[in-house]
Amino acid sequence: MRIIIAGMGDVGYHLAKELSNESHDIIAIDINQQRLAHTDSMTDILSINGSATSLSILKQINTDKTDLFIAVTSSEEMNIASSILAKKMGAKKTIARISNEEYLSNEVKIIFNEVGIDFMIYPEALVVQETVNLIKRTAATDLLEFEGGKLSVMGIRLDKNAPIIHKTLNEVAKEYPNIDFRIVAIYRNFRTIIPMGKDKFLPNDQVFVITKPEGIEMILKLAGKENINFNNIMILGGSKIGRGVAKLLPEEMTVKLIESDEDKTFTLADELPRTLVIHGDGRDIDLLAQEGIIDVDAFVAVTEDAETNIISCLMAKHLGVKKAIALVDKTDYVPLTQTIGLDSLINKKLNAATNILQYIRRGEVLAQSSLEGIDAQLFEYEAHPNSPVLKKKVKDLDFPKEAIIGGIVRGEESFIVVGDSQILPNDKVVIFSLPAGIKKLEKLFKS
Repeated sequence: MRIIIAGMGDVGYHLAKELSNESHDIIAIDINQQRLAHTDSMTDILSINGSATSLSILKQINTDKTDLFIAVTSSEEMNIASSILAKKMGAKKTIARISNEEYLSNEVKIIFNEVGIDFMIYPEALVVQETVNLIKRTAATDLLEFEGGKLSVMGIRLDKNAPIIHKTLNEVAKEYPNIDFRIVAIYRNFRTIIPMGKDKFLPNDQVFVITKPEGIEMILKLAGKENINFNNIMILGGSKIGRGVAKLLPEEMTVKLIESDEDKTFTLADELPRTLVIHGDGRDIDLLAQEGIIDVDAFVAVTEDAETNIISCLMAKHLGVKKAIALVDKTDYVPLTQTIGLDSLINKKLNAATNILQYIRRGEVLAQSSLEGIDAQLFEYEAHPNSPVLKKKVKDLDFPKEAIIGGIVRGEESFIVVGDSQILPNDKVVIFSLPAGIKKLEKLFKS
């Protein structure tokens, strides 16, 4: 596939990095030569210094022969304009990153489709939904559901007193034979491990497990966790994300939102009638104490400043808050979650890139998700009648060592995969894979 990516910020860079591993013909455009320099280490990428709205540049790179044009600069106007131009010049499909939620309405979507934009990505909405999911599933550091919750993938950090500490996967499987689950990855010391039977669980490991709904509570116990109900939530920052989270949280929760801009607090109070809006600095420990932080179950920091979010979350954890979630704008911060003691760091740029990759890979791939800070991804494939993956039992497949099958959804039923499992036509298969395994997976599921 021939792909043009306009904008080499975090979103564009992540897209280029992922797609360069998949034999695509990629052209990167950016007005900032310094940002383009990051792509030089990638193979098969042509870097163009200039504006994506320049007709001469779009002609120079043969936009008329392009399969996909992706505009993910920091300017919504440039993304929209360049996508429209690219479509008019012959690009088959276009994707534009937007910052205006109104553009997602069906009426406006139709208008943009008519002028040449096929798909729009609004990163803030993705982060809002992820944050709300993390609050609802209290013990998880990450949570993804497939096929309406028939299978769930949870990230859980192991407590030092967890029953499975210092046991191997084989030992745990023998000790708890009646629980339907599969460990698909272990994150330890900045390294993602696709586990084998002899691998041991260690304290502070971040473990990713796939299970059916009925297995969730027992898995939490094995990890030394309790999935208690959260009732009191405190949000720092009245940004689009802060407002969105407050709106989506269930009515039975008590929600407080702290905003440093006094004028903004009045607007927020009108917009969020179920939320107590407070004017103040979330880094002020006296303010947090005054507002009852010791009784707060979850603290969510989503200001525009990543350092403020991290520091305030660390203070909240020190004061006894059970779960702290921080929004960060630098992708380099995301892997630090495990070492600095926070429960979850969320990056809207990585979320946006993942959503775009899902759009690109749709076909055999029904869904694709990244887990924050982990250099592997989850895929949901559909097994078509002629796919090579149907020909043998799972244990006999030439399956990449960098990947692992977690579970299968077959009609209304779901199954955790074992060696003797057989994938059938139309099965929906959830797989965890490091980047090196993706090409081989695509061949196995190719129809």
